[in-house]
Amino acid sequence: MDLQRPVAPAPYDALPATATFTVTSTDITDGVPMPALHSLTGGNVSPQLSWSGFPPQTQSFLLTCFDPDAPTPSGYWHWTVADLDVTVTEMEQGWGESDLTLPGASFHARTDGGAFAYEGAAPPPGDGPHRYAFAVHALDVETLELSHEESATKFSFVALFHTVARAVITPTFER
Repeated sequence: MDLQRPVAPAPYDALPATATFTVTSTDITDGVPMPALHSLTGGNVSPQLSWSGFPPQTQSFLLTCFDPDAPTPSGYWHWTVADLDVTVTEMEQGWGESDLTLPGASFHARTDGGAFAYEGAAPPPGDGPHRYAFAVHALDVETLELSHEESATKFSFVALFHTVARAVITPTFER
C-alpha cells in the first residue's frame, strides 16, 4: 500500500496570528531529524527545551508536541504539559516521564496513545519524515482549569483563547 499523501500544513498556520518568542533545545533542532532517543522505541525520552522573550502579561505556559503528518485526519498529540508556572522557562531532558518529574503544579494530559507522559515519535515504518511541533504557548491565565483526563485537543482549543504568544521548534523523525 502506498501511503504517500499531501503534506499537511504546519499545525499553527491555520490559527489566528499571535506574537512569538524563542524556544531552543540542546537536544533537537528545527527542521533537523531528532535523535532516536526521543522516539518511542529509541528511549522515549522527552527533549530539553528552554524559552525566553515571552510577553510580560504571560501568567503560565502550555507545552505541546503534535505530529501533523500522522496518518489520521487529525494528526497525533505526543505530549501536553499544562499549568506550567510563569517562572518555569525550561524543561530538562526526561521531565516528560511522569507528573512526578514536572515542576510545581504542572501536569500531563493524555496523549493520543493514552499515556500521561511524553510519548516519543513513532511514525509508521516507510511513511517518510514526520514533523514534531514542540510548542510553548504563553497564556494570560494561571491555569486552563482543565483536568488531566481532558484530551490534548481540548487543552489546545481552550488555550487558543488565552494564548498571548507562541514559540515552536519542529524537528523531524522517520523510521
